[in-house]
Amino acid sequence: MKNRCEWCGSEPIYVKYHDEEWGVPVHDDIKHFEMIILDGAQAGLSWLTVLRKRENYRKAFNNFNPKKVAKYDENKITKLLDNPGIIRNKLKVRSAVTNAQAFLKVQKEFGSFDKYIWQFVGGKPIINKWKSMKELPATSKESDAMSKDLRKRDFKFVGSTICYAYMQAAGMVNDHVKSCFRYSELKK
Repeated sequence: MKNRCEWCGSEPIYVKYHDEEWGVPVHDDIKHFEMIILDGAQAGLSWLTVLRKRENYRKAFNNFNPKKVAKYDENKITKLLDNPGIIRNKLKVRSAVTNAQAFLKVQKEFGSFDKYIWQFVGGKPIINKWKSMKELPATSKESDAMSKDLRKRDFKFVGSTICYAYMQAAGMVNDHVKSCFRYSELKK
């Protein structure tokens, strides 16, 4: 039996996410945009809730195409708020549109969102050495800086805690505990 980070428990969708995605360095702009939308949607909820709705989000938000999401009008927002397959929070749905517009501006300025976002960790993952989940921080100086800069660029739902969760998911930090089988695989 593989040793895993205890947060994923035994829920199959959580285990799959832990084993295949969490902490894997992301360098694809569409994937980055997906993570921004989903991490914002997760605010105040469990990540498991969001994972269970991810396929619905992909359908509802044009497979996370920021160019399409940036053009959503009131009619589209109303349809999204009527969609039981996603988290129907008005602020979160509207923030997806605002964030898409901000995302496109960052792409234009930096050539890619990936180039922009990875600057907060110096272009390579921070490898932590946690022995237990209790040691994991909710924020870091890097997530503080990321949050501040994203907000300056008009992104919403990008507080430091959300940014740190984003960094963990996008592999910008390796926060698998040392005893987890993924820790050493991702450390390479």
